[in-house]
Amino acid sequence: MNETPGFIAVETGDDNGLPLAIAWTLPDGRIKHTLIQPDDDWLENEMVSLGGYSLEELNSIGVSPLDVIRELENDHFSETLYTAGVSDDEAAISRIFDTYGLDPFVELAPAESLYRDLGPGDWARARGDLFSEMGLEPLRPEHEVEVMLYLHQRLVPGGEAHEATPFDGRLMEGDDLED
Repeated sequence: MNETPGFIAVETGDDNGLPLAIAWTLPDGRIKHTLIQPDDDWLENEMVSLGGYSLEELNSIGVSPLDVIRELENDHFSETLYTAGVSDDEAAISRIFDTYGLDPFVELAPAESLYRDLGPGDWARARGDLFSEMGLEPLRPEHEVEVMLYLHQRLVPGGEAHEATPFDGRLMEGDDLED
């Protein structure tokens, strides 16, 4: 089986880049996803957009930005992750890391760069078609990552899909965060 590239997506508030949810693939094709508890500094502006979430929902179901960093470090330290929206995802990732004065340890690249044989716009069209075909929402990060994963499996046969796994701040079975 071919190793699956790391795909990542971050859902943000409408116009403020506030990270609300995040999802990424694991090398075996599983998808991790979670809501993100907003840091108090992120909420200084009264007009902060929380997308379709309530602050209570983000705080009770989401995990801290530090837990997101730790889990991402455990899964993809010093790797390139592929995204459908590099600049938006890069800004959201930077905001998560900046909260703790850290530099991001992952690099983001456009997912379409994985497929050199595709013509301009072919990847974006195929992605849009797959969203329609699968009945998924482009703004939800776990759906975004799932579509990138399935599209990769179509373009580079040999991979296998796995169900998305919510991350709740606790270690997943088989994970190890020893320093």
